[in-house]
Amino acid sequence: MKKNYSILFFLFFIAINSFSQKGTIKGRIYNEKTNQPIEFATILIQGTTIGSTSDLDGNYIFTGIDPGFKRLVVSSIGFEATISSEIQVQGNQISFVDVALPEAAFALTEVTVRQNLNAKKIESPLSVLSIGVQEIEKSAGANRDVSKVVQALPGVGATDPNRNDLIVRGGGPAENVFYLDGVEIPVINHFATQGASGGAVGVINPDFVREIDFYTGAFPASRTNALSSVMEIRQKDGSKDRIHTKLSVGASDAALTIDGPIGKKSTFIVSARQSYLQFLFKAIGLPFLPTYNDFQLKYKYEIDKKNEITFIGIGAIDDLVLNTDLQNTGSEAQKYLLTYLPVYKQWNYTVGAVYKHFGEGTIDNWILSRNMLRNNNFKFEGNDESKGKTSDYLSDEAENKLRFERDYPYLPVKLKIGAGLRYSHYTNTTFRRFFSNDVSNDLNYNTELNLFGYQAFAQASDEFMDDRLKLSLGINVVANNFNENMKNPLNQFSPRLSASYAITDKLNFNANVGRYAQQPAYTTMGFKDKNGVFVNKNENLKYIISNQAIAGFEFRPADKMRLTIEGFYKQYSQYPFSVLEGISIASQGGDFGQIGDEEIRSTGKGRTYGVELLYKIMEWKNLNLTSTYTYFRSEFTDENDIYRPSSWDTKHLFNLIASYKFAKSWNVATRWRFVGGAPYSKIDLNKSSLKVAWDITNQPYLDYSNFNSERLPNSHQLDIRIDKEFYFKKWVLNLYTDIQNVYNFKTQSAPIYTNKDELTGSPVDDPIDASRYTLRTLESFGGTILPTIGLIIKI
Repeated sequence: MKKNYSILFFLFFIAINSFSQKGTIKGRIYNEKTNQPIEFATILIQGTTIGSTSDLDGNYIFTGIDPGFKRLVVSSIGFEATISSEIQVQGNQISFVDVALPEAAFALTEVTVRQNLNAKKIESPLSVLSIGVQEIEKSAGANRDVSKVVQALPGVGATDPNRNDLIVRGGGPAENVFYLDGVEIPVINHFATQGASGGAVGVINPDFVREIDFYTGAFPASRTNALSSVMEIRQKDGSKDRIHTKLSVGASDAALTIDGPIGKKSTFIVSARQSYLQFLFKAIGLPFLPTYNDFQLKYKYEIDKKNEITFIGIGAIDDLVLNTDLQNTGSEAQKYLLTYLPVYKQWNYTVGAVYKHFGEGTIDNWILSRNMLRNNNFKFEGNDESKGKTSDYLSDEAENKLRFERDYPYLPVKLKIGAGLRYSHYTNTTFRRFFSNDVSNDLNYNTELNLFGYQAFAQASDEFMDDRLKLSLGINVVANNFNENMKNPLNQFSPRLSASYAITDKLNFNANVGRYAQQPAYTTMGFKDKNGVFVNKNENLKYIISNQAIAGFEFRPADKMRLTIEGFYKQYSQYPFSVLEGISIASQGGDFGQIGDEEIRSTGKGRTYGVELLYKIMEWKNLNLTSTYTYFRSEFTDENDIYRPSSWDTKHLFNLIASYKFAKSWNVATRWRFVGGAPYSKIDLNKSSLKVAWDITNQPYLDYSNFNSERLPNSHQLDIRIDKEFYFKKWVLNLYTDIQNVYNFKTQSAPIYTNKDELTGSPVDDPIDASRYTLRTLESFGGTILPTIGLIIKI
């Protein structure tokens, strides 16, 4: 009873002490080409008549603005009208946003506002979507996790609600690249899968994010090593007025973020997060208990109006232990998972510096960075630390990179060129047992590998036919010194061509064709066999090549409405092919650990194709609505050169996402997601039942001769999130509740098998053949209703 009174008193205290507070927006308007201030520019808050004007230094200010998510529309004579990135205005807080205006193609005597102010990128006129602050902060079921927000975009699939794998247009999770303020970051998830990109929880702190551009095709020439997606994350600068502190307590972690100025020319933003996800996982009965910490930093210094430098840093420390309490009290499925899951210990970091110079007729960017991943996992026999290890894996990946990019904004055509160097150091110490040729084998090796690589690119773009036709041609080359094939940059020559034609002011036809190359994983290049030989260090290992074509229409019947349809085809060659399993590794990467550490030949082929639909309503009477549907196929070859469905071939993806802002700072968001049934493989019962084979992995072996010949039922899930913000005189409180899987849908997984007796838990011998176990099938269902609450305090 006392507890109930305490809660009521707390809510009453909030109600009587919170009152309507207004926010402020400040910033600077400047020339995109020169960084010089633009005076007397007109600035409007989108969707309103509230306006302001920049002063002689390009500065502007709005005061008395209602809280919410806003965009600014900025225009000036001689410049193209531009919409800012999305900002969140909060009561008694100052929000900062600087807006760069591109010069108009012809000198203008008056301001011209085009129908589509949010102009598409000429290099990538399709297959790119921007994600604003509101989608990150308020999306249902995402828990402010960048990767989970992206999973709701058209063409992006999800394999497991407990993982952040990005399956884009049928490609595997190893085919994506990520950039943070122009610095490449190989790892964006905790408990990352080495050789891929997935993991359990995102590393990126959402408090840092200004906007995300997510490319599912038509990749700019400056972004190499991508086959399925490029994620460009732009971070906020620190506040310029004073030191601000933000405390966030969510479903899985607590975060502290501090930002503010350091003198007149520099700002900073820094954060640290500590998880308590292990308590949640233990409460819902999962056999693994993860703990993670992460840290993030940005420091920006304006040397003068022509030069600026930015330093960024991001890192994570992850530990995953086994919930061994379930060995006695858990279900059969939980006990089965405990028999083969290892312990994981991992850490990673990326640090980088970006120097930007506005020259005479050029804009230069120099990017210097270093990243490192240490991945360690091991398994004790019977999960008993007094016994020996049955597997032990320790690997380091370190890269040092230097990249140069130059824009020529004053040439008759838009031109961008650049080049880069990379030095990589990879080590691996591995011990594990494997079953081959009907006997148990030990794999025990140490690797040290040093690689030098380089890249170069150029992209030229121009407009024709009174700006109705836009064309962009880009090329890049990549190479490294691993073998003779990879040394030759012409083998990785990657051209691409984009075109966009405005049929009417509201209807555009867009297309892109391109060839893309990706380096094999370090785990593959550094692999040794049981004799200590680099079996992949030969001419059989090559860059993966993908030829892609995309075409579609974009229709904007109104300023706040968008409808797109796109068709795509991706053809793969030289895909890594597992010698041991006789199948392409394209279906790997959706689990923890590492992929690619085996003998490989670059002989695999693949194809993915499909069609995507997007319908979006933006800020219409406080309503946001997005509906996406994707039909696709994803197929890769086996050892007989027969195309078989990949593990990502769910065929159908449908998302219905809505949010509505009510009065008094209430916000409700929902997401309903439908995913077609995923394919899976039957087991090789003859091989799996052998004691010598089963005892190595405590798992069955798949029948790769009939790979992914079965299919699971469809799955779907509804998530709801409710937010309420309270504005006080000197601080802001945001309370929210997020309910995932509202109607408790049970998702069926592939069958699992056990050799244990249901009652005694002891192994069951085959009564006919003493060299075999009797295996029994267990049904496997996942999914539970998961309600969480959180709070965010900003001072």
